[in-house]
This record gives sequence, structure tokens and C-alpha cells, in this order.
Amino acid sequence: MINIQNYVQAESLEEAYQLNQKRSARILGGMLWLKMANCTVGTAIDLCRLGLDTIEETDSRFSIGAMVSLRQLELHPGLNAYTNGAAAQAVQDIVGVQFRNMATVGGSVWGRFGFSDVLTFLLSADTSVELYHKGVVPLETFVSMKYDRDLLVRILINKTPGRFVYQAMRNQRTDFPVLACALSCVGGEYRAVYGARPGRAMLLRDEEGILQNGPCAESAEAFAAYAARRIPTGSNSRAGAKYRTHLVSVLTKRSLSKLGDTREERSWK
Repeated sequence: MINIQNYVQAESLEEAYQLNQKRSARILGGMLWLKMANCTVGTAIDLCRLGLDTIEETDSRFSIGAMVSLRQLELHPGLNAYTNGAAAQAVQDIVGVQFRNMATVGGSVWGRFGFSDVLTFLLSADTSVELYHKGVVPLETFVSMKYDRDLLVRILINKTPGRFVYQAMRNQRTDFPVLACALSCVGGEYRAVYGARPGRAMLLRDEEGILQNGPCAESAEAFAAYAARRIPTGSNSRAGAKYRTHLVSVLTKRSLSKLGDTREERSWK
């Protein structure tokens, strides 16, 4: 059970940042995981008054406030048009609509959870995070950073021309994923991201140029084998490492099939 001693609705990011410098302080997101913790929070800091609950779209990028819900991400027409529906596919099986109405994008990203569909999807795009103290940091860098007392303000997705696919294997629909795979071709670069390995989402680039001439049946098979060799997996209560490695290969081939432009490519098995 969580015990909150002091609750504050911050009036500014500076106030929230200063309050958060105490080790006993905690930023509140949707409270869906935090409420299950067994701890005492000295000061709970609510960002609800800071206007961080909207998705702003310009010609060049999407700016997603830290307090935007997963449901807003799922339903945003511009974001889903840009990502070929991958944004919605990445979150549509996370528990249920009521949960997604409360869970925040900022909380999902800041937590860097090993099971995160959201983090897996965002890594496949040209994504950065805006931190109050450190400024704008590429998401790929942020994923490997240590936890600190900074504030996550926004998630920024540049509209770099690209195509996106998101797939995940679950034992049942609303469970955590056994393995998640987000595959994209952004600015001519193929990016394959694997989450729930189990471990933080991991980005794999085509360093061997396997897909340099575009995906086809042969190159998809070769890149799937390359990914299976390069992506470390482990075992937990949901699946074993060997099965997850098999899924790396299977989901990679399926994703490349969906990413293909021609009828022949889309029909790969």
C-alpha cells in the first residue's frame, strides 16, 4: 500500500522540478503501477495543471505531452496516419480502455519498463524526449540512461518520411507481451526494435546492409536470422529464452512482409 504524506499540484515545471529533487518525492502519472507499490511518498507531485495532456501536430513533428493518455495516443488521427496505424496497434491490447484512459505516455516512457509496448513503438520512429533540465535527448540515448530527478516534459516525434509496422505475441490478448516487435523504414534506414525480451526495448539497425535493396523473401529471411543472433533474450514466467528467440525471427519476417510495397512482398509467409 502506498502512503502519500503531501500532495501538490505544481503550478510550473520549475516548481515540480525543485520539489522532485527530494528523494522522497514522486511525480504522479496515471498512478496505475505506483498505487500498487508498498512505499511512503513524501511529496506526490501532480503535473495536471501544466498543459501537458495534449498532442500537438505541426508540419514537421508531433509533440506529445507527458500527461497524454495511451488512449489519446491510440485515437490520434494524425499520428496513426503517419505511422500506418502502428501507434494504435502498439497500445490497443494494453489491459483495456479504462486502463488506457488513465495510463500516461510520460509514465510509460519514464519507467523504461521491460514489457513496454509504448517504448518499443516509439524507438522505431525518429523520437526524442524533452527533459526539463537536460533538454532534448534522443530516445535511444534516454533508454540507456540511469534514473535521476529530472522531469520528462514531452515526447517529440519528427515526421521523417517512413513506414511502420507493430506486432506483438501475447499469451492472451490483454496480458503483457511475450515479445514485441516494431519495424520501420525511416528516412531510408531500417530500424527493428524488440521489447519484452524480457528487458528494455532494444533497437537493431541493419549494419550488414541486408535490406539495402529493399525487403524481399530472401532478404527478410536473412535479416530475421541476423536479428535472432543479435537480440539477447531471457526466460520468465511467460516464456523461455529459446521461444523468444524464435519469435524474434518470426515477427521480423512478418513485419518485413507487411512493410513491403509490392503485392508479392505483402504475401510472404
